[in-house]
Amino acid sequence: MTARLIAAAFVLAELLIAPAAVRAHAFLDHADPAVGSTVPAPPTVIHLWFTQELEPAFSWVTVTDRSGASVNDGAATIDPSNKSELTVKLKPLSSGTYTVKWHALSVDTHTTEGDFTFQVKRG
Repeated sequence: MTARLIAAAFVLAELLIAPAAVRAHAFLDHADPAVGSTVPAPPTVIHLWFTQELEPAFSWVTVTDRSGASVNDGAATIDPSNKSELTVKLKPLSSGTYTVKWHALSVDTHTTEGDFTFQVKRG
């Protein structure tokens, strides 16, 4: 009986601690253009919103075309009024598929990274 009680206590502790650990990372909340979207006009800026504030010196985003060439027009920046928003200006884009790769360091020092695509399809 005591072993079952101890095991149950460990399981309960894990369930209570795990959600706090998950919240400690800056995950991508949404983006503009949206993940997997098709847009009729080429964007001039990519906006990424995260679930936590970011550390500017260690967070970045790179946008590449189908050949792998960067289409960034300068370095990514964090909005001073919303430190969970990462943006990067883009060079003029043509029709095609673009890959957005990001790396985020939250202010509590946890890192996450990911990628997604969007497509420019002029009508």
